[in-house]
Amino acid sequence: MVNVAILGFGTVGSGVAEVMEENAISIAHNALEKIKVKRIVDVRDFPDSPFSEMITRDFSLVENDPDIKVVVETIGGAGVAYDYTKRSLLAGKSVVTSNKELVATHGHELLSIAKEKNVNYLFEASVGGGIPIIRPITQCLTANELDEVYGILNGTTNYILSQMVQGNVTFEEVLKDAQRLGYAEADPTADIEGYDAARKICILADLCFGKSVDPNKISISGIRGVTAQDVEYARRLGYKIKLLGRAYRLDGEHITAYVSPHLISKTSLLSNVDGVMNGIVVHGNALGEAMFYGAGAGKRPTASAVVADVIDAVKHMQARKYLGWEESEDGYVVDAADIKMRWYLRTGSGLEDIGRAFGNVRLISYPGDYPGAGPDEYAFATEPITGRELERMLSGMDVRSMFRILD
Repeated sequence: MVNVAILGFGTVGSGVAEVMEENAISIAHNALEKIKVKRIVDVRDFPDSPFSEMITRDFSLVENDPDIKVVVETIGGAGVAYDYTKRSLLAGKSVVTSNKELVATHGHELLSIAKEKNVNYLFEASVGGGIPIIRPITQCLTANELDEVYGILNGTTNYILSQMVQGNVTFEEVLKDAQRLGYAEADPTADIEGYDAARKICILADLCFGKSVDPNKISISGIRGVTAQDVEYARRLGYKIKLLGRAYRLDGEHITAYVSPHLISKTSLLSNVDGVMNGIVVHGNALGEAMFYGAGAGKRPTASAVVADVIDAVKHMQARKYLGWEESEDGYVVDAADIKMRWYLRTGSGLEDIGRAFGNVRLISYPGDYPGAGPDEYAFATEPITGRELERMLSGMDVRSMFRILD
């Protein structure tokens, strides 16, 4: 029998407890040992919960209990969760988490402690919710030199953009709908400004390329500025607008990583990833492209991934499962603004200004050429150009939207 503690009894934590109880027989079969939840730590009381007798506010009851071998951290954030995780690892307990902020900001340190203490720190659910992605990268694809990873990493923003495409509605209208349905938080900043996706792409970059990428030091742009006009102009080009996290090798010593809205071709597999679903593409030199698709969040999908990590931790009690990456040196991550790519632009400047800055361009729209179009508005796609060069060329112009194009 292996005893487990759960830290945080919110959506994910309660889902973990439920899955472990419901699937106890199959979990024991897969883990080769019975697994039982012994303690649940939360600052709240849950008198009506079937797990109420296990709930305590005292983390030391977990930390100092030698019978608890695996700790599941679902508190979130990088405050108390960091403290409890570090103390659990130092106490010789394996830790499983769904906390992308903690892994993205302190993963290198926590993995180093896990290695020193010969325990496991596992985080499959931190990136794709219920989508298996960490294991494929660290096990199935290890014969490859991985050179790119990108994808739709946030279900809230994908739902909003999908509804804007399908329903011809504004960002503000869809955001309110997403909050009503529970897809978006009352404060949706982390999702719509791209911070959530940034943490996830940094974890993926850490694993794919072997060195740490700080989410606070990469370019991040969210979807707040996407309009119904942009959606229409993208459609005319044969593209959809998606918020992507993207990281790729530039050479043997450098990578770039960023989050921003992209126009992606309707022939791309990712263009059909709609609603709250996520899709992640990994490219390797032997494999080519592989896409992983599924529910990127939610109580049960995330709990499924967490419990799978618990099983893995139990199976590797005696032979630790190594995950990790090195610290990166200054200059390892190249600013995405220095990378050439095509851009979509929507501007209120006239043809003379556009021509002066860009020469001949392929115009997507003319003023007022469809209902709702601006009376003085042009949209077009550029040739490959760096973000810094683009900013200089746009000096003095009336820029209304500016998004990358993924060809």
